[in-house]
Amino acid sequence: MAIQVGDKLPGGTLLRMGENGPESVELADFTTGRKVVIFGLPGAYTGTCTSAHVPSFIRTFDGLKDKGVEEVICVSVNDPFVMSAWGESTGATATGIVMLGDADSSFTKAIGMEFTAPPVGFFDRCMRFSALVDDGVVKILHKEEKPGVCETTAGETMLAEL
Repeated sequence: MAIQVGDKLPGGTLLRMGENGPESVELADFTTGRKVVIFGLPGAYTGTCTSAHVPSFIRTFDGLKDKGVEEVICVSVNDPFVMSAWGESTGATATGIVMLGDADSSFTKAIGMEFTAPPVGFFDRCMRFSALVDDGVVKILHKEEKPGVCETTAGETMLAEL
């Protein structure tokens, strides 16, 4: 069952690139006692993710910070090498967005956001969502109902609700 507003966000070990290569990070380290926005998407370098979803959070990053958001985190079912390169190529990393890979889809499955679409080569990928998490509790949650669309999960929508 997918997470809902009011739920405690489950813990998860995700991956990012550190100074010495891939490193594991606990999502709780980002969320405990903090207000963060987490957005998940189907895949790095994919169409809507690259042309709409990530750019929406780049555009709204400063506004989210002005509203008290301490961290903006992008999660995708990709390895940390891909997430790092994608963060660099989109400008997300330079903006300050934390790019985390959910390589085995365990976090995505724990929050009930996994989907599979064999015709496009997607297996156990993350649905497009965005969430405001305050001290580990989901306060705002948006999920796109149609593939290839980034409207309710865009940074502008999140910013407007804060």
